[in-house]
Amino acid sequence: MEERVWHKFYVPQVSPSMDYERTPLPMSLERTAKNWPDNTAVVMMGKKISYREMDVLVSRFARAMSELGIGKGDKVALILPNMPQMIIATYAAFRLGAVVVMNNPLYTERELEHQLNDSGSKMVVCMDLLVPRLLSLKARAGIETIISCHIRDYLPFPLKQLFPVLKKGMHRPTDPKEGVLDFMDLIGRYPAQPPRTDVGFDDLAALLYTGGTTGVSKGVMLTHANISINVQQISAWLYDAKDGRETVIGILPFFHSAGFTAGMNQCIYRGFTHVMVPRPDVDILRKYLVKYRPALFGCVPTLYVGLLNHPKLPPKSELGFIKGCISGAAPLALETIREWDARVGAQIVEVYGMTEMSPVSHANPWGGQTKPGSVGIPFPDTDCRIVDVETGEQELGVGESGEILLKGPQQMQGYYNRPDETADAIRDGWFYTGDIGYMDDDGFLYIVDRKKDMIIAGGYNIYPRDIDEVLYEHPKVQEACAVGLPDPYRGETVKAFIALKPGEAMSEAEVIEYCKTKLATYKVPKSVEFLSELPKSVIGKVLRRELRDMEMKKTQ
Repeated sequence: MEERVWHKFYVPQVSPSMDYERTPLPMSLERTAKNWPDNTAVVMMGKKISYREMDVLVSRFARAMSELGIGKGDKVALILPNMPQMIIATYAAFRLGAVVVMNNPLYTERELEHQLNDSGSKMVVCMDLLVPRLLSLKARAGIETIISCHIRDYLPFPLKQLFPVLKKGMHRPTDPKEGVLDFMDLIGRYPAQPPRTDVGFDDLAALLYTGGTTGVSKGVMLTHANISINVQQISAWLYDAKDGRETVIGILPFFHSAGFTAGMNQCIYRGFTHVMVPRPDVDILRKYLVKYRPALFGCVPTLYVGLLNHPKLPPKSELGFIKGCISGAAPLALETIREWDARVGAQIVEVYGMTEMSPVSHANPWGGQTKPGSVGIPFPDTDCRIVDVETGEQELGVGESGEILLKGPQQMQGYYNRPDETADAIRDGWFYTGDIGYMDDDGFLYIVDRKKDMIIAGGYNIYPRDIDEVLYEHPKVQEACAVGLPDPYRGETVKAFIALKPGEAMSEAEVIEYCKTKLATYKVPKSVEFLSELPKSVIGKVLRRELRDMEMKKTQ
């Protein structure tokens, strides 16, 4: 790696270039289970599973998957929240050389159908409550096997026994007549003797779906090398975290690239105890901070704001166990950083990245100089350039805003079955992010805007085109366009602009209720405005940016 201006801001414990160990992900679990067999791997609502137990469970499920026809290169779709079955299924697939396909459990049938078909997934491991949806998709998506997981499977006594009674709406027994297999039944049926598969460091490990630099959901191809190297880069950055000794709160969803790499895989690689939070919730996060005293945790800005506003947040004197925190997925307000430092005393390290970079490319120096408002400096062996938006070829100077280009060993292999879009996104080895930013004299990166129209609300990536398409399907809608607007809590919120067909009438509430039937909850517009027609370019394209600017002027 050539010397860069930002290297002088690396703390002494971190080298600008690293010698990466070429260990595929399944081997990292085997090593951790050997080094710290009795360490708690995960905590699920009080239930603890050691690394020794986790290793055995993974081997059992890998054997079951193998008996069901899963082998090297096969795609296995996971539709699960943060729960032990997610880790077990992921690493079982890795041991077989299979490829995991991560899916958001909040996705609608329409959204899941696209990703299952696009990936060619043979097997689906999902929450029991999603089984009816998957059964209706089975034929259309070419699914061969559905495996159902219950949240009660890994609960402690007596909660496990009481769960079906107390939470009737959250428990769906498996019916063998439906052709759906039960996760725990498979775990108990097969021995911990999976077939030995030659898993290469450069083999494909995962498909994580993203809108990329254009709006359509695409599978980002990440190898064991991409993910492992990013884990090793994060490990080097967090230099004072002790392997086999730390506790981490896992609130970032594992199906998201940040929770997948920096959460699940990072913890397994380093032998950390991972306290699982099935869904992002401020009350649970506060409770777990007090109960489990984590050294590290990462979450989105809305949760930091929520904690600071929580009436039962402990005083600074009782939070000294926190070594530091990580924030990503959306901009972190300067006032939030200042208040967190004053009331908690732990450093918040703001990071930057995207699924295509496995996902982290930048971070403010851990234990070093940070710059509020900046997402930091590139990771070891990671390079960054700013080029003009028009041609993408002219390199810009200090302080000039342009498109952010990235390059590094954690960079994706491309978009699955989309060579043209891969070629457009990766040119001469550089990944064109579609984000707009600038670097200061020291090489610290500042995000200004997004070239792509992606909306980030509450840490979720929302692609307006998905919303547009649903709105256009309504028989009363002639034109539609969704935009993201600044929101003090969620980062951004969705607003839809609609032009109705002549003679039609529709209310805001009607639009919102319709969207709830077609979209995941976090994608549903929070407000709707009706216009006689939407602004368009000379070729008839609706001008999304103009609508956003028009709305922004109202608040000035």
